[in-house]
Amino acid sequence: MEPNTTTIASGLQKVKARIREVAGRAGRDPADITLLAASKTNPAECLREAFAAGQAIFGENYLQEALGKMPELADLPIEWHFIGPIQSNKTRRIAENFSWVHSIDRKKIADRLSKDRPSVLPPLQVCVQINVSGEDSKSGVAPEEAAELAAHIAALPRLRLRGVMAIPELTRATALQRSQFRMLKDAYDRLRQEGHDLDTVSMGMSEDLDLAIEEGATLVRVGTAIFGPRRYPIPEELAIARQG
Repeated sequence: MEPNTTTIASGLQKVKARIREVAGRAGRDPADITLLAASKTNPAECLREAFAAGQAIFGENYLQEALGKMPELADLPIEWHFIGPIQSNKTRRIAENFSWVHSIDRKKIADRLSKDRPSVLPPLQVCVQINVSGEDSKSGVAPEEAAELAAHIAALPRLRLRGVMAIPELTRATALQRSQFRMLKDAYDRLRQEGHDLDTVSMGMSEDLDLAIEEGATLVRVGTAIFGPRRYPIPEELAIARQG
């Protein structure tokens, strides 16, 4: 199926306008909020169209899917972010091919990413993923364990700790959404108070980015509102963990 270029470009512009509007309403500078296009299940030609419309930062959940797209888009200066769950046997390819990883939730994965990051590349920019909803189906370290994991990551030679990430519970209960976003922002503030040089609060997707921005998001991960409904079937990794 050929991408509907007008829809992708207009979707992107609508999301940017939405970010400006919400940021203004919250008394925040829209320039302080980064838009990541969550491009999982969308083919390379859709990412190319989004790039042509001004989007250069893309997030992928599934390693094999991302590795299939990257050669087709190698002529574009895309900044690739890995935002999905990480299996131990995937760390080398992630460390070799991505600029950012948002989903570190245990020391073993951090250690492997640091070891596997090629010395010819800049340090891998990373976030600690925190499970703010307490759901068993969600990856992420418990909020009370975030400081220990952050300190461990900060000491690793090939990683640079940039912030925190979460995937709150998908719910229509606004108060619950706000509380979970606030929990992540509070964790970020505590880590900064402990001396970590952080600048990233990665939270908010198509359905809830307004609340996320109001509660302090500095990076929002938006897929459907840019690309339209997800394309299926999706990669086998979905059977392991569903995120984003």
